Amino acid sequence: MLARLSSAVAAVLSLAATVAAADLTVEKSDRGAAVKVDGQPFTEYITRSGSKPILWPVIGPTGARLTRNWPMQDDVPGEKDRDHPHQRSLWFSHGDVNGIDFWSEGKGIIQHREFVRLESGPPAVIVTRNDWLSPDGSKRILEDERTLKFGADADARWIDFDIVLKASDGPVVFGDTKEGSFGARMASSIRVDSNKGGHIVTSEGLVDKPAWGKPAAWVDYHGPAAADSADSQTVGLAILNHPSSFRFPTYWHVRTYGLFAANPFGLKDFTAGREMGEYTLPAGESLTLRYRVLLHKGDEKAGRVAEIFGQYAK
Repeated sequence: MLARLSSAVAAVLSLAATVAAADLTVEKSDRGAAVKVDGQPFTEYITRSGSKPILWPVIGPTGARLTRNWPMQDDVPGEKDRDHPHQRSLWFSHGDVNGIDFWSEGKGIIQHREFVRLESGPPAVIVTRNDWLSPDGSKRILEDERTLKFGADADARWIDFDIVLKASDGPVVFGDTKEGSFGARMASSIRVDSNKGGHIVTSEGLVDKPAWGKPAAWVDYHGPAAADSADSQTVGLAILNHPSSFRFPTYWHVRTYGLFAANPFGLKDFTAGREMGEYTLPAGESLTLRYRVLLHKGDEKAGRVAEIFGQYAK
């Protein structure tokens, strides 16, 4: 009897391990590097879209795209919002770096320099180096190194995004502006303003509009996976801020129209002038920002966002 029970337990554990251990691959593509889970698309690191590198599409565990496709793709059913063309899926930039706007299009340029590492997993790993250039490309303002680690199981996918910003060419002033920094633009069906059941929820319990401009360890944005289906499955994208990240817990530039960004520099805007967020990085020094993007089923409770943050924080 005990032997049969032991065998059954072993079989269950073996099955669980098999389910949990998704195969993740990364390989060069025409636009950058493509990541797959068990042979199916997860995301693509595109070295240049508009004025910066981005991740697009961003596909969650149900197969739904969780970030907006426009302006990279213009023919997606149910996706009608055409505002803010600089908000491209998932990216990192900032609106005032030594007085140059890297947030908007047609201004500062974040130029991919090289892939340092491409490695299949789990986890799959992409490491890149990038140069932040003046609008005419003649002057480098700073450089960065990004380490992206991709994981997945049966219920969720995640991207650990660490970025080291280095003042390689002199002091760098990160200006106090709400226009930054680690951003996602949510799929049209998920955004609160679509009135299809989408919600923003923070680790501090704030919901929807009150979440804007407040500090939190994590924020979740969830809603229906498809715009044209009343019974579409709920899916979510959470951004978790690691406790070792610069100025943890970060402030959030998160809007009901679909913008979702962690911004450690926009304190003046977020606190109505009570605090100032400008930061000068001395020449030769660096700062590190660390985030996890969690793609999950259901709302923040079903997606176990608080629990996973606790694991990530360790």
